[in-house]
Amino acid sequence: MTVEPIDLRAALASFDELWSPRIVTRVNDYDVRIAKVAGEHLWHRHDDTDEFFLVLSGELSIALRDNPAGQVGSSATPPERVVVLPRGSVFVVPRGTEHRPFAPGGASILLFEPTGTSSVGDHHEDVPDHVDATTGHPLDQPVIVAEPSTTSPAASGR
Repeated sequence: MTVEPIDLRAALASFDELWSPRIVTRVNDYDVRIAKVAGEHLWHRHDDTDEFFLVLSGELSIALRDNPAGQVGSSATPPERVVVLPRGSVFVVPRGTEHRPFAPGGASILLFEPTGTSSVGDHHEDVPDHVDATTGHPLDQPVIVAEPSTTSPAASGR
């Protein structure tokens, strides 16, 4: 973890993999992760934690199923609803809720979840090749926000 500000745009520019979250920093026992996404993730759920999404760019949709039986992919598929998150939107998927994020046009997102939380949840469908089943990858090198110039008018108090 760094004690310097991190430039999220530069951090996102440092990798190309889709559905493969990078850990930007940690807050107590939580990871702050960023990811580039396009196409569909997979149906999954997290039994013991909510999942926080913030859309940094593009648009993310999340299909949700209220599944009281708790069965991913069961033959009695519960009704779905879809939430659409444009840039700047926040949404929390409640723990135990089956969900499938998707972004036909692509998006960049920030996730906030307990350290060690799997990107494919506790219960899920078969993981397709384009989805990285991970607890998050560290950024290769943190991208630190540049210090303001000491000769700038703002720095000199003018």
